[in-house]
Amino acid sequence: MGAGCSKFSPCWWNSRLKSSVLESSDLENGDKNDKNSLPSFSEFTLEDLRIATNGFSSENIVSEHGEKAPNVVYKGKLENERWIAVKRFNKSAWPDSRQFTEEAKTVGNLRSDRLANLIGCCHEDDERLLVAEFMPNETLAKHLFHWDSQPMKWAMRLRVAFYLAQALEYCSSKGRALYHDLNAYRILFDQDGNPRLSCFGLMKNSRDGKSYSTNLAFTPPEYLRTGRVTAESVVYSFGTLLLDLLSGKHIPPSHALDLIRGKNFSMLMDSCLEGQFTNDEGTELVRLASRCLQYEARERPNPKLLVTALMSLQKETEIPSYALMGIVPNGDDTSSSKQPLLLTSFGEACLRKDLTAIHEILDKIGYKDDEGIANELSFQMWTNQMQETLNSKKQGDAAFRSKDFLTAIDCYTQFIEGGTMVSPTVFARRSLSYLMSEMGQEGLGDAMQAQVISPEWPTAFYLQAAALFTLGMETDAQESLKDATNLDAKRNKN
Repeated sequence: MGAGCSKFSPCWWNSRLKSSVLESSDLENGDKNDKNSLPSFSEFTLEDLRIATNGFSSENIVSEHGEKAPNVVYKGKLENERWIAVKRFNKSAWPDSRQFTEEAKTVGNLRSDRLANLIGCCHEDDERLLVAEFMPNETLAKHLFHWDSQPMKWAMRLRVAFYLAQALEYCSSKGRALYHDLNAYRILFDQDGNPRLSCFGLMKNSRDGKSYSTNLAFTPPEYLRTGRVTAESVVYSFGTLLLDLLSGKHIPPSHALDLIRGKNFSMLMDSCLEGQFTNDEGTELVRLASRCLQYEARERPNPKLLVTALMSLQKETEIPSYALMGIVPNGDDTSSSKQPLLLTSFGEACLRKDLTAIHEILDKIGYKDDEGIANELSFQMWTNQMQETLNSKKQGDAAFRSKDFLTAIDCYTQFIEGGTMVSPTVFARRSLSYLMSEMGQEGLGDAMQAQVISPEWPTAFYLQAAALFTLGMETDAQESLKDATNLDAKRNKN
């Protein structure tokens, strides 16, 4: 793990902790004279929201609130100049308009600066709409997995975890312990760069979809058994978010727990964090994630314990979030124009979900990205173990070339488990072999492992995109494709 500076010892942090960072914030009612204070919950007319969103224009659709069709979120602006996020359901999601309004009012009574608060709703005809504070600085998923200028700093990751724990504790204290599908897209950043938990996940009893995404690898085990969300399920999801913060990737909990049990912490930690934390800090966060991910729900900590555990880990508390995030505070939240991606043939194959074309590309590329590793180990060729390992790879390559993907998986697995050499290309080839064999989750795992070995390797990101497309995770797939394209362009420029 990274080695931290001595001035960041636990005693130093505790002496520098500021109430503005550490205290749970309950902004009920607030100061009515403050122009930025939130209004009380109100019911909007459909015409109000139509005007605010420019007729529900497609140009006003935002993805940063983590919602998927048909429950689209629009950015809007009220007559009083307040920016809002409008989530639009259809009637089938909430057939009973009275139930919808009562549920929205209950969530709307919550007021905390740890939440992207609900400020209103609307039900007219077949329309069901929720109105929340608009958060202009996108999602945790964007800043953690798909960053453009700089990776999220360790101190900011600790703050995200702490603020999220405070949000969950606040909601629990108000009788709203259940949160549906807690993930990195549900954590938004306000105008000052502070993380907020989207209020939309606090709504219950709707028919707009399941409480968790279709990706079973990240679903609490008790939800798979019962189909019900519990307070302990929310803590499990919090544990998956801690893994996201530690690794900078969306790692399946089972894979992460295997690394933790094997004490392979370095494989879990984001390489971008090197030198930003001490072994004790990293170990403590890993330990907390493990506790949240316990199979038995009763063995997981509650939000109050999470707040206590994370409070002592906070660092650089005197630095505002926008500075840690590298964003301009209180800036214009209008979207900047985006340049279209200039896809390579590899990128186009991923977008088309053309696995056959990807196979041809991987076969043509060969092992040129492994040359440094191969040369480094060439002197070991004389050992029997090395020869057996290389034979497994050779047989896997022959099977891969002839499109015998199940045999390729077996041979590449023998090579990997041999442990004498590490090859990102082998993981890439086994990843595609899994995808060809309709084993999407395994394919994604291998693509992520290839990225761990070679963090700047475009192929690893292309294969993640291909796997995510296969799993139906379109938003994540598009972001991975963007990362791959940018890395490819950077490599060609050099």
